Amino acid sequence: MSTTSEQASVELRIEWEDSVSRHYNRDHFEKLNFWRDILPGALSLKLPDSDGDWVDEGFAPGELVPPWSESNIHRIKRHALTLTRKHGPAIELHPGRHYPRYIAAGTANIFAGNFEPLRIIEMDHESVTVDLNHPLARSPVTVAARILERLGPASEQGGRCNDIVMDAMKAGVGLESLHPSTGYLSTSDFERMDDRVDEQFYASARLVQHLDRSAIGQICEIYRSDLRPGMQVLDFMASWDSHLPDGIDELSVTGLGMNADELAQNPRLHHRMVHDVNTAPALPFEDNRFDAVICTVSVEYLVKPVAVFRELGRVLKPGAMAIITFSDRWFPTKVITLWTELHPFERVALVQEYFRSAGNFNSLETGTIHGLPRPQDDKYAQQRAFSDPVFAVRAVAAG
Repeated sequence: MSTTSEQASVELRIEWEDSVSRHYNRDHFEKLNFWRDILPGALSLKLPDSDGDWVDEGFAPGELVPPWSESNIHRIKRHALTLTRKHGPAIELHPGRHYPRYIAAGTANIFAGNFEPLRIIEMDHESVTVDLNHPLARSPVTVAARILERLGPASEQGGRCNDIVMDAMKAGVGLESLHPSTGYLSTSDFERMDDRVDEQFYASARLVQHLDRSAIGQICEIYRSDLRPGMQVLDFMASWDSHLPDGIDELSVTGLGMNADELAQNPRLHHRMVHDVNTAPALPFEDNRFDAVICTVSVEYLVKPVAVFRELGRVLKPGAMAIITFSDRWFPTKVITLWTELHPFERVALVQEYFRSAGNFNSLETGTIHGLPRPQDDKYAQQRAFSDPVFAVRAVAAG
């Protein structure tokens, strides 16, 4: 731990891999106290002396989070679980999925109000087997950090110590991992509250932003990392703003969306097409047409996602990138039921399942971004202190 009583704005990055994907998790901390707050390993010594460059350290399985243990596997009688909700239907359990631990409060030393995740390994009519190990208990992890801005001396009156890496790990890091046994696509949860054809819902143009300005900026930077001048880009499920970064002006962008007026207002589009993929998943483009596909805050509305993703793979050139970004806001009546039931990080696993099941993608990568301050002039600034979280899943079209 540093002996310097100094505060700084810091970005944290956690990196890890599983058998399917590479993953990164970014968290921003506006006022990290080098003397009081906790960083793992030698990072607490290296970061205060750094000048804005990334400093990092690798951790073996079981070093950063407790090592995997058989003692964290418990078989619990169904009658001991609390699956009712104050509002809405009862919680429906599915093998492979994650649920807040409080559903098993009073068993396995779980206290009421514990929101940390547990994973259902298997279940029958009488009992369920749950895993309380951290999802990354058997994974090597790299932690990196950099100073964004030094904020000067810190006050030492009151306050608490924050283990910022463990706070991030407990918030859901690791739930993005795709388990083959989860069976997301075997459920009937692709229904929606409003089952009318989407043409009716999207008949009126909505020329509003669905995310705050900071989140939009992060999405622009995600797209910047993969887009190059001269590319043919499909803005899939497009609207009036493609969230493309400035400075890449030679892109040829085709927008496929649901409302002609919205598409007409989008200055980045060179070609516009109205098409309902929930009714007709087949895309009206030839094979190997595009150099990249982007899809922004819309994937949660797909009712036939695997068929649609297979089409995305078909219209992409071999080796081209598909980039799916989303957040935690949506139209409640049009989002699929499954999306609303998953942990935010688990939705990243679901989108990976779409790519995997499509059968014509590889080289998956996921990212999450949390903790940026919400702009003070944002209309939700009084309700939400932080910017809307950003989640991204990338995949490469197979040759």
